[in-house]
Amino acid sequence: MAPLQTPLCTEIGIDHPVVQAPVGSVSTPALAAAVADAGGLGMLAMSWRGTDAIRDAYTEAASATSGVVGVNVVLDESTGVLSPSDCLDVCLDAGASAVSFSFGDAGSYVDRVNEAGGTAMVTVGSADEARAAVAAGADIIVAQGREAGGHVQSDVTTMALLPRVADAVEVPVVAAGGLGDGRGLAAALTLGADGGWFGTRFVATEQSGAHEKYRRQIVDAPETATRLTDMFDRGWLDQPHRVLETDEVRQQGAADSGVATEASNPEQIAQMPDGEPISRLADMPPLAGMTGEVEALPHYAGQSAGLTQGVQPAGEVVTRLVADARAALADASAAAE
Repeated sequence: MAPLQTPLCTEIGIDHPVVQAPVGSVSTPALAAAVADAGGLGMLAMSWRGTDAIRDAYTEAASATSGVVGVNVVLDESTGVLSPSDCLDVCLDAGASAVSFSFGDAGSYVDRVNEAGGTAMVTVGSADEARAAVAAGADIIVAQGREAGGHVQSDVTTMALLPRVADAVEVPVVAAGGLGDGRGLAAALTLGADGGWFGTRFVATEQSGAHEKYRRQIVDAPETATRLTDMFDRGWLDQPHRVLETDEVRQQGAADSGVATEASNPEQIAQMPDGEPISRLADMPPLAGMTGEVEALPHYAGQSAGLTQGVQPAGEVVTRLVADARAALADASAAAE
């Protein structure tokens, strides 16, 4: 498939303006490698991994593809295994050339990426934040709208936010939030973006680390099936997140059970594959190999969930996104003539 080139592609060294969002604990080396192999930017969430796990995950992904694999570092000091600074050090030492930062001020970290010869991407929720990030040296801006799944750092919808950010900065801009197919990518490019950031769509792929029940919930969900909440905050306090409106979400909301505190001792409802217990209201999504009440865990998903028609290989998703974006852009051009 011929490349769909934009300034984002030139900056990072990829064929197509498709970025797989890091999707937290659901990101796997196999997913990142498959997206990179198809010409997009594959991403690994690193903040919830320890030192050895970061190195192992990046090495496994990078060695499985000739494409580009990036990493994400969450800057909120209240979450993560390592401090953001230590996490970044390990990522750069492992060889990561594209680093995205989110949920915090990236100003003191961007230079370290650039000094290592890498590309720094910063997620923002406003035009002012975008300007500040570029002033600090960010190479790429990710404009995240309120429609996004998982943890959200914006109060503005993508359609309103994206052109504001694109007008505010002169570096490549990636649109995040509400994108689920090639038409969404085409719309983002039309609004001034240089690429699209896809999370929910890649959760529902064969290579993701999501539990099969989680994948099916996304496939079966309509666009109205998500809720922005602060319910699942055990492990990451005070950070809004968008999840599918499962029975657990409805029951907790009806009971107005509020937010679990770190001092409380909530019921253990599920187990990791290694047997580690997972508590109710933990910020851990259902992962492959988990046992117990995985339906009660947060099913992070954006409002684009209704566009996910099935669980497919990640490489095929990239190919389809690009092909459908091309078709949508061609149709728009023909209609304008």
